Amino acid sequence: MVDDGEQWSIQATSAPADERRRVLKHNDTFAVFDLFGDIHLTGLNEAGIYKDDTRYLSRQELLIDGVRPMFLNSAVKDDNGLFIIELMNPDLHPAGANSIPKGTVHIFRAKLLCDQSCYEHVRIVNFGLEEVEIRLSMLFGADYADIFEVRGMLRDRRGEILPPQADRNELRLAYRGLDHVVRRTRIAFDPPPYRLAAGRADFKLALPPGGQSHLYVTIMCDEEGKPEVVPTDYFSVFTQADQARTSRFGMRGKIVSSNPLFNLWIDRSAADLEMLNTALAEGSYPYAGLPWYATTFGRDGIITAHECLWLVPAMAKGVLAFLAANQATALDPERDAEPGKILHEARRGEMAALDEIPFRLYYGTVDATPLFIGLAGAYYRRTGDLDFIRSIWPNIKSALYWIDHYGDVDGDGFVEYAQHASKGLAQQGWKDSHDSIFHCDGKMANAPIALCEVQGYVYDAKVQASMLAALLDEPVLAQTLQDDARRLKKNFNEAFWCEEIGSYALALDGEKKQCAVLASNAGHALWSGIADDALARRVANRLLCDDLFCGWGVRTIATKTARYNPMAYHNGSVWPHDNALIADGMARYGLTEQAMVIFSAMMDASQYMDQHRMPELYCGFLKRSGEGPTLYPVACSPQAWAAASVFYLLRSCLGLSFDPAQPGIRFSNPQLPAFLDTVDISGLSIGGANLDLRLQRYAGDVGIHVTRKQGTVDVVSVK
Repeated sequence: MVDDGEQWSIQATSAPADERRRVLKHNDTFAVFDLFGDIHLTGLNEAGIYKDDTRYLSRQELLIDGVRPMFLNSAVKDDNGLFIIELMNPDLHPAGANSIPKGTVHIFRAKLLCDQSCYEHVRIVNFGLEEVEIRLSMLFGADYADIFEVRGMLRDRRGEILPPQADRNELRLAYRGLDHVVRRTRIAFDPPPYRLAAGRADFKLALPPGGQSHLYVTIMCDEEGKPEVVPTDYFSVFTQADQARTSRFGMRGKIVSSNPLFNLWIDRSAADLEMLNTALAEGSYPYAGLPWYATTFGRDGIITAHECLWLVPAMAKGVLAFLAANQATALDPERDAEPGKILHEARRGEMAALDEIPFRLYYGTVDATPLFIGLAGAYYRRTGDLDFIRSIWPNIKSALYWIDHYGDVDGDGFVEYAQHASKGLAQQGWKDSHDSIFHCDGKMANAPIALCEVQGYVYDAKVQASMLAALLDEPVLAQTLQDDARRLKKNFNEAFWCEEIGSYALALDGEKKQCAVLASNAGHALWSGIADDALARRVANRLLCDDLFCGWGVRTIATKTARYNPMAYHNGSVWPHDNALIADGMARYGLTEQAMVIFSAMMDASQYMDQHRMPELYCGFLKRSGEGPTLYPVACSPQAWAAASVFYLLRSCLGLSFDPAQPGIRFSNPQLPAFLDTVDISGLSIGGANLDLRLQRYAGDVGIHVTRKQGTVDVVSVK
């Protein structure tokens, strides 16, 4: 039975008084802490240390003489490498002989992740005038919950929590799953605690005035049958991780502007992308977001790579290589898989291994396949790397086959979707919540559904594939694809334009009736280039009307729509990546002034975000003077395509493109918003050349100055 309910939504049954969390990630391990550096299962219950979709630690509490310390401050460093927490003692034993006034003892905690382990340094300092004796305790627990259990799913049965084991300096927790995998959490201490029992370590400290003590805790995530994690000392790991981050950042272009607030936004975004990028066998891949989507998603990875392509083309190469290696080759209805289709999502937890969820390798997305082809073409236009394109050309041709045969089952020229997997997604575009595709009266659209934006993605895929086919000496295929693209553009503008709403319809339902809903999806028709020139300006201006544009960005649907709710996931909220694609589409049609309206709205929103981190989405309430945007409570933060949005917004307003054959860099009608007077871009590379640029805003124009150049490259600006 097909279930079109909310089974894949993230449940929220309560919320803590302070929902702020601090996150760390290294490859397939990530951690979510509260501001104290502890792990408490309150509110959304997402705190913990995770590896491969499993929570290996669900409790960690630091106590001083049996009570929680008082909070002073905490922050994740700008490069996301280290979480720093500062605490102090409350009044301890106020009526006793061992009275310690509050603020006498300072507790410093520092945490970092590396190679399936969390390393922590705790420094305790006595700032009093007398010696103090205290007991420092750490409490631990591990529930080994699958990430889908954390999200709210209930299971009929679970595996077995094994008895904890403790020796002098190591506590071992373990769980034998129903998949017969034994997952283990090893917690090592230096120096050893004076007492170590199941779930608790106690340290006795005697500190003279000005005295200090240091504790080191290493939490390791293991699986039986795989090489055991070998811990090293905290400072060696700290140095190694810091050098690795410096090296990776050094390979990328850096952006510094005249606006310190913009610099905070862009630096945090760069650090978030660095953290979310994960080393896979095929190359680096941006995991979608924390905590819910710490894995490979086809659509998210492709769009993130698009947004960063001008600065970090290697990301696109890693995304394309991974998705090519995991392209579907056979029919599997329970995974919505068909030959040539590109992956939607891959999961490695216990529930995925047991097929309790369909996402071990799940292909229920209608857009990742054309987006894959589009990214391949964009990657070539940025790099000229034809050898790599040649290596994935069979995958591109298989994806084209899927578009024409499985994507367009009825042969009308439009790509549609319908759910086949009994546990799969009912909606398979980027707005994939169960209630996102409907008619103007609120009635849900019947499948098969042809989404507005997907036809644009297919158009771009055929344009890009035509170009690649010509380069790879397949002129007949190149011409066929060019003709297909031309025909699709004509048919799209006839079938999807809806004069009633002054924009493109959200979708065509199974009876080819328009879903006459005013939605942000129409902006993606500008991004792909499928929109007729005569209609593009109308769409752009319509998107900026008050019922869609809330002041913080373009809402997913307009306020007068039947299902509008500014707090809904896809029916009234604001998504940064959505807005970045819309802005790029506007600039593509020469509507850069409109694109800068969106850029400015995103800039305003970024100033209110915790750590200047742009979340996955926020609520679509109207912008009010003196107030920030309303946060969406279960949004991923960080989220890859949200983090990457600032880079795409900047590129779009500059009209930036590349010609690797020349090599050359072109600025077409470049503009900068009023909040940027100058932008310095260093380390921009193309065709073996490397250069630094300074961009200076003037009235209606941008001056471009080459401040450093190595190698041969032409820089051209045209109006």
